[in-house]
Amino acid sequence: MHPRLLKTFLAVARNRNITRAAEAVNLAQSSVSDQIQTLEAELGAALFTRSKAGLELTPAGLALKPIAEELLRLDGEGRAAVLAAVGQTSGTLTIGALETIASARLAPWLPGFQARHPDIAVRMKVSDSGTLRRLLEDGDIDVAFCFERSDAEKGADARLARRTIGAEPLVLVAAPGQVTAPRDLADLAALRFVVTEPGCIYRHMFDSAFAEADMAPPKPAAEVGSIGAIARLVATGVGLGLIPRLAVSDALARGDLVELPWPGRAQAAPLTMIWRRRRVQPPALRQLLAAARDTLMPERLETSSDIESVNRPKALFPNTP
Repeated sequence: MHPRLLKTFLAVARNRNITRAAEAVNLAQSSVSDQIQTLEAELGAALFTRSKAGLELTPAGLALKPIAEELLRLDGEGRAAVLAAVGQTSGTLTIGALETIASARLAPWLPGFQARHPDIAVRMKVSDSGTLRRLLEDGDIDVAFCFERSDAEKGADARLARRTIGAEPLVLVAAPGQVTAPRDLADLAALRFVVTEPGCIYRHMFDSAFAEADMAPPKPAAEVGSIGAIARLVATGVGLGLIPRLAVSDALARGDLVELPWPGRAQAAPLTMIWRRRRVQPPALRQLLAAARDTLMPERLETSSDIESVNRPKALFPNTP
């Protein structure tokens, strides 16, 4: 069973659709169908059956799936071990990131990394946190950069390693002249906010700030999935926003938004790298993880208390598995 066929098989199993699987593995639909037929002929059993919901795994396909995942993991570790043994660091890496991190942190940082490591090719996928974790678990990306809750390691998937490399301050923003500076959280609770959807780190920190003061959070004026869309809606006066400063620094400089003091404990979101644990990490990935740990965050937070509000210093740089 060639690894290429197993990778295509798993893509079809995950997507339950030839078209989406073809997009995931960068193949034509006909090539995906041919590879599945080749694998079925080799094994002497049908792996999929069609239903109204899409392609479903047969009992043979269900039996093959965990073994295919293990074989691909071993294949990757074997290649990584050989590269490490001969001192070769070249390779292709796929980075996943939230839109805010990709544009404000990774885009300025990656050219320097690639200049220092011209033998490492880097691709990037931008998506939401949930999709990034799924892509990471499925092996479609090598590392994800996202914001996480400070208690994210509790109950976390043991197959994934994570490292918090910094923290981004969250700022309270409004349209110019929309409101006066709030005196306390009670003032804020009476105002309208544009927020992210439940489950997002920004929404969690927003809700938690009021919960810690034994107050119900304000009812959202709108729930939006994109930080950029939140900033634009806030600028038009729809409501206030609590979002990373890095996402609105240009808008603040232009005067499209104004920053208001947050009447409570400073809020900051941990910037975290997440990757799959392996017995042998690909040398190219080790290079990127080390470089990101040391050089990705060009600015420190304004006060040490901001960092302590999301993680204790001893937790910022645990050993890399």
